[in-house]
Amino acid sequence: MTAVLAPESTATTASSVVTSSRARIALALARLATGFIFLWAFLDKTFGLHYSTGAAVAEGEPSLSWIDGGTPSQGFLKFGTTGPLKDFFGDIASPATDWLFMLGMLGVGLAVMLGIGLRVSAVAGSLIMALMWLAEWPLQQGSTNPLIDYHVIYALVLIIAALTFAGDTWGLGKWWANLPIVQKYTWLR
Repeated sequence: MTAVLAPESTATTASSVVTSSRARIALALARLATGFIFLWAFLDKTFGLHYSTGAAVAEGEPSLSWIDGGTPSQGFLKFGTTGPLKDFFGDIASPATDWLFMLGMLGVGLAVMLGIGLRVSAVAGSLIMALMWLAEWPLQQGSTNPLIDYHVIYALVLIIAALTFAGDTWGLGKWWANLPIVQKYTWLR
């Protein structure tokens, strides 16, 4: 397997990432798949596409979509949480949490799909996943794994994508890294 250096821009102080071209493609595919998970959550909850949002809505009943007055985070925070933080999450449920959740899903999804701002999206997406992990509290008996679930895996993929410049392959990462503002504020990379 031939090793190639990941493109290094002047906008980053990180050391070079050495991977094979096949590994770069695998990283790009993992980035795109994870980004689509976030973007799809936004689209489904916004438009009520009847996958996780409104799947149980009977014909003729109003949609649970956000644009039709649904509350994308409040129902989960009030009724879907478990564990010792259940009351905390129920208490913070509000239109503000709907907006924060939906903007987070859209922002992380778009950034990861486009391959730009992966450091920021890794932090934001990992925070969202950590909060959702706490809200579902897998440490209790009955969960499939008391520590590692899909929330942890998604957060790890976001972090790996940011650390390996995965947006440079099949994304706009190289272009993004060369923008003057990104070169000045490397945390935007």
